[in-house]
Amino acid sequence: MRRRRVSPRDAKRMMQRMGLSMDAIPDVEEVVIKTGSKEITIEEPEVAIMEVQGQKIFQVTGGKIVEKAVERKLVVPEEDIRLVADQTGKSLEDARKALEECEGDLAKAILLLQS
Repeated sequence: MRRRRVSPRDAKRMMQRMGLSMDAIPDVEEVVIKTGSKEITIEEPEVAIMEVQGQKIFQVTGGKIVEKAVERKLVVPEEDIRLVADQTGKSLEDARKALEECEGDLAKAILLLQS
């Protein structure tokens, strides 16, 4: 049994009937992916976007890949600092330092300052 080849035009029609659409995004200079510990930059990639039943899927191919580690500084909310200071009787600055040292964990910061 011989298989019949599907022309690009027929393939596009079939995709449209199934609710699929795919287009290239022109002139993309770079794509940046950020995680908690690193940043991946893809320079001069080819990017296609496919839409399937309302969901968008991005396909990134080619390009030069550059990875670098990123150190994120913890942002401690002021209300957490005040809570730790109130609970321990310490200064706001001491409470801030304890929260930064304990990576924002309120209970650990309070225990640290009480010991």
